[in-house]
Amino acid sequence: MNYELVAPCHFGLEAVLKREIYDLGYEILRVEDGRVTFEADEEGIARANIFLRSCERVLLKVGEFEARTFDELFEGTKALNWEDLIPSDGRFWVKKAASVNSKLFSPSDIQRIVKKAVVERLKTKYHKEWFEESGEDYPIRVFIQKDRVLITIDTSGESLHKRGYRRLASLAPISETLAAALIMLTPWKKDRILVDPFCGSGTIPIEAAMMAANIAPGMNREFLSQNWKELIPNKVWYEAIDEAHDLINTDISCDIQGYDIDDKVIKVARHNAEEAGVQNLIHFQRRDVKDLSHPKKYGFIITNPPYGERLENENTLPKLYKEFGARFRALDSWSAFIISAYEDTQKYFGGKATKNRKIYNGMIKTYFYQYMGPKPE
Repeated sequence: MNYELVAPCHFGLEAVLKREIYDLGYEILRVEDGRVTFEADEEGIARANIFLRSCERVLLKVGEFEARTFDELFEGTKALNWEDLIPSDGRFWVKKAASVNSKLFSPSDIQRIVKKAVVERLKTKYHKEWFEESGEDYPIRVFIQKDRVLITIDTSGESLHKRGYRRLASLAPISETLAAALIMLTPWKKDRILVDPFCGSGTIPIEAAMMAANIAPGMNREFLSQNWKELIPNKVWYEAIDEAHDLINTDISCDIQGYDIDDKVIKVARHNAEEAGVQNLIHFQRRDVKDLSHPKKYGFIITNPPYGERLENENTLPKLYKEFGARFRALDSWSAFIISAYEDTQKYFGGKATKNRKIYNGMIKTYFYQYMGPKPE
C-alpha cells in the first residue's frame, strides 16, 4: 500500500532533501518550507528512516483538511481512517501541535480536540467504549497553516539527527542532519581533502566519512515504527537493513581531518568517530585555527565556527575570523564553506563569498558562505 510521507528538514535545505528522496527512487509530491512530501509504500517508510541524511523525521500523513473552528477540527479529524493505522490496543496521543497564521492557535486545545476526535472514531470502528492503550506507540503530530490542517503519525520516534554515535558532545554542537546537508551542498567527494578547523565533537568530519564509506545514517539506531507489526512486517525492516549493510565500504582511502583548540573536545570527537565506525577514515588533532595549513591543493574547508550565540564573546570574533581568513588565503586553490550567524563574517574573513544561502539552525538565522576555489586540472 502506498502512503504520503512528510519529511521535515531545516528551513533552507529542502532542495537537498528532495534530491535524497529522488535518489532513493520515490516520487516527490510537494516541496514546502521546511518539509518535502513524497509517496512510498511500507518499504519506503523503512528505507527513508534508514537512508535519509538531511531529514529530521519521517511522518506518515493521515489526512489534510480546512478548519477554522474547533468543531471543524473535530469533525475533520474524526472523518479520517484512523482504524487503518492504529490497532485497537495502540497507544496514541498528540505529541505536538503547531499553528501558523490560523484561526486555531492554542496548541493545548488543538491537542485535546484531535485526541478526542480520534477516540470517538475508533470507538465506532472497534465497538469499544474504553481503550487500554497497552500496545505500541503512535504519536500524532498536527500542523495548521493558514487554516489548513495536516495530521500525521511519527514513524521515527527520536529525531533522525540522533544517529546513535554521538554519545558525547562539545558545547553548541551542530546537528548531524544539518552537518550532512551542508556537506551535500558542496561539490566535495571522497577523493578530495576535507578539513574542519572548528570540529568540536567531530560531527562534520564524521558525517563526511560516513558518506565516503556509504554508511547509512540510521544503521546504529531503532525506529518507532519497527514495532508496528500490523502495518510494516519485520521482513521489510530486515531487507532495508541488509541493503544498507551491503552498500558499506570502509576499505577506502580518504583525507578527512578535524582540528580543535581543545584537547578534551578532540578526545570526544575520536570517541564519536569510533562509535560511528569511521575512526580509521578521520585524523583528529589539537590545532589552533591560526596554525591551519595543508601541503596539498584543491582541498575543502567545511566548518561551523563560533558565532557568538553560546561559545564566544562577540568582542573576540573579529580576531578569530581574521585569523581564519588569513590561513584560508594561504591555502592554494582551496574552497571554504562556512555556516555562521555572525553578521560580519565576510568583513573579517576578508572577502565576499561566491554565494551564500540562508539556513535556519533551529530558531537561529544563519548563512552558509561559499568561497569557491578553482577545480582541479
